[in-house]
This record gives sequence, structure tokens and C-alpha cells, in this order.
Amino acid sequence: MGYILAIDQGTTSSRAILFDGDMKIAATAQEEFDQHYPASGWVEHDASDLWSTTAATCRAVMEKAGLRAADIKGIGITNQRETTVIWDRKTGKPIHRAIVWQDRRTAATCQKLREAGHEDTAREKTGLLLDPYFSGTKIGWILDEVDGARERAEAGELAFGTVDSWLIWNLTGGKVHVTDASNASRTLMYDIRKGRWSTTMCEMLGVPMEMLPEVEDCAADFGMARSDLFGAEIPILGIAGDQQAATIGQACFKPGMFKSTYGTGCFALLNTGDEPVTSENRLLTTIAYQLDGKPTYALEGSIFIAGAVVQWLRDGLKLIRRAEETQPLAERADDGQNVILVPAFTGLGAPYWNAECRGGIFGLTRNSGPEEFAKAALESVGFQTRDLLEAMKADWSSPDIESPALRVDGGMSASDWAMQFLADIIGAPVDRPDILETTALGAAWLAGYRAGLYPDMEGFAEGWELERKFEPAMAEDAREEKYGAWKRAVAAVQQV
Repeated sequence: MGYILAIDQGTTSSRAILFDGDMKIAATAQEEFDQHYPASGWVEHDASDLWSTTAATCRAVMEKAGLRAADIKGIGITNQRETTVIWDRKTGKPIHRAIVWQDRRTAATCQKLREAGHEDTAREKTGLLLDPYFSGTKIGWILDEVDGARERAEAGELAFGTVDSWLIWNLTGGKVHVTDASNASRTLMYDIRKGRWSTTMCEMLGVPMEMLPEVEDCAADFGMARSDLFGAEIPILGIAGDQQAATIGQACFKPGMFKSTYGTGCFALLNTGDEPVTSENRLLTTIAYQLDGKPTYALEGSIFIAGAVVQWLRDGLKLIRRAEETQPLAERADDGQNVILVPAFTGLGAPYWNAECRGGIFGLTRNSGPEEFAKAALESVGFQTRDLLEAMKADWSSPDIESPALRVDGGMSASDWAMQFLADIIGAPVDRPDILETTALGAAWLAGYRAGLYPDMEGFAEGWELERKFEPAMAEDAREEKYGAWKRAVAAVQQV
């Protein structure tokens, strides 16, 4: 039957997961690495840490499962998106630490580009906003700050890549410089309509095109992992950025299907089909996946604080010792109180995109305590998800397509209380799958499909298994009253 090795290179750790021929998890390994914060709002990774922890977890998971390289039919890679690495093509050494997607150091550059009237061009070509979140301005910063880097880049001596490209370069011993369409669509340099790097955007951002990788489908032949790593060569057959991989892992292959992943933040993607949809509500237009040369597009909205609000209860307020305590606290909360928490600790994400506002708590009484705070924290995630879904519905809807259930994954999706409230506040079913490791599963399916080990898209979708469906049980007037209170609270924090 054979196995697929899924590499899930994330923001705080690298993981390797082995999936068997039935797409079931056979073994996992994980290793964390250091975060670097050289200045306020700056976040960096040592790119060598990303590679070394990836290689180590791959070897560890193979040893744990008792497998040899010959048992593995392919490697699938999913990665933290937008994080930027630049390295020397001859030595393979990075010229600067990787600048992480969370980093805000290029905010002033983005503001200058907006003031110069470039935002409409960026939206039209890339589907993205001019924001430090994306890779393009990070590249420009490194080239300007590292002595001689710009000249070396123009001479073709330097290579740029998101983390997938960096891993493949190392896996193949520097033989392959490549990315996939889903990661390319997050760089602020890729024309998502024409399916190629945009000379207009590269010139705007000051990025020499000689640095850029080749762009392939999400399932393709990306080269061979070298034999000295694992004992024999293994083909690399799948790549997708983490949120797109989760969309694939949730089998959201039809227009109108949407998923929401709850980690530190939350990312919701809505499959819009063959045509990119330009948002009127500051959502992002992105490539969900590309197979057989054909891109499928999505609208994406991001929430900055989801699971992190529970961490705040634990580490900031010290109301709980473990995240699992939040649900029983929320269950005991006084239903007569309507405490609203807006967790805008680092501003608000989509559809507001207000980086300057900060959080607020409303509706406190003398009797408000840990139970009410826990309930408000979990409810805040449901409210923010409804904000995203309302924006998506305003941007795209089809009378011919029945709106399906929201498919959820990520750590917070394990909370029955939070998922029931989510169903209640959006007024629609919420489906939780049997396998919550949907990001790694998506990468594994891409590689397994390319290897001929796993079924096609239709067969994979038929095999998607539901663990639990949460049906809305809240009365319509109560739902709208609660959501109205949330909207007033959001308006208030933006006026402070």
C-alpha cells in the first residue's frame, strides 16, 4: 500500500505526520524552535531552524513507525504562509533571518504605496491588500538592509522563497527552486488571473524577478528528497500553504463550501470556483488550490485572536490553569448577563482591518466573574466568525448553490460549547470532521493523489467523515439581539 509523509512546517513548530494508504494517521513527530523579536512588532525565525527541525521530525516519525524510505510513496508539504527567506544560490545560506508573516516592520512602506495610489493595482492583480502581512515588502526590506544584497539579487546570485521553497531547496540539495500557486498567491507579486509573476508588482515593490521560484500546481513533481537524508530518494509531490491545505483536507471542492480553522487566530476560506471574486468588504481574493493547470479561487478572511483569547484568560488574567477549563466555566455562566469581549489585542482583522484599535469588555456587573469572562471569550470567536461569513455572503452568493454547513478544524474546534455557540450565532450547521489534522491531511492527499495512492478529488470528498454536526438551536430574535450587541461593542472599540 505505501505511506505518505506530510510535512507541516508551522509558525512555532515543525511536524511530520505519516499517513497510511487509507489516509489514516500512522505516526507523528513534532519539534518547536525559537522565536526572535529584535524590535517591537518584528518577528523572525532562523531559517536553518526551520530546515533542521523539519529534517529531524521526518527522520523521527519514520523511526517511530519503523519505515524505510522505500515505504514512502511521496512527500506533501504545507507551511506557514508569507514568511520570507532569501538565500545565496551557491552556498545555500540565508542572508538574513526569515521575516515571519506576523511581522509589521514594513507598515510605513505599505502606507507610502497606498498614498501613491497603488492599492487598486495590487488588489486587481494579486487579490491582496497592501499590508506588511505579505511577502513582497519583506523582500524589499531585506534587499535594502543587507549590504550588497540588491546588487547580488539583480545578478541572479540570490533566491527568494516562502518556507515551502526553502524546504524543497534543502530537501533536493539545491537542485530545485520552486513553489506552488497557493503560496505564490500570498506574496503580493503573483498575478492570480494570468497565473504568473507580475512584472508590475515586482517593479512596484523593488523585487528583481531573477530571485523568484518557478510556480507549479499544488500536485506536481517537485523533485526528489536526496538519499542521504532518509536512506533513499523520496519524490516530493504536493505543496499548499497551510490554510489552503486545510481547505483541501476539509474537501471543500465545490463553490459555496467553506471552512474555518481555529488556532491562535482563525482563517475562513470560501470556495468561489473558477473566477476570482473581488471583495467589497476587505476580504482577500486568493488561490485555494491549482490542479492540472486550473486554479480554483477563494475569498479569505482572517481573525487575529481566536485560541489566543483562551491563552489570555490563562496567562494574562490567570483565571484558568489549562485551556480545557474554559468550557465548564462557560457552561456555569449566568445567562442573565450579556458580557461582550472584543479581543482586539493587536487590532481587528477582516472585515475591519483596523490595526490601531484595542480590545474592550462591555456589560460587566457586580456579579461578573470567571464564568462570564470564559463565556464571553468563547463567544467572541463565534461573533468574529459571523463577521467574516456576513462579509463573504455580501461579496459572493449564487442562487443555484445551497449554502452548506461550515466545516471547522483546529484546536478550539474540539470545544463542544464553542462550536454549538458558533452554530447558534451564524444560524447554520457546523460540521466537525473525524480527523482534525486537516492541514496535514490536505498536503498528504495532494502527494498521495499525485503518487496514485489516494483517490481523486471526488473519491476523497466521498471519504470525508463527520465526527459531529452542531445544529443551531438559538431563537432568531435572541441571535440577532446578541449579534447586535457585538456590533455595537466593535464600533465602540474603534472609536477610542
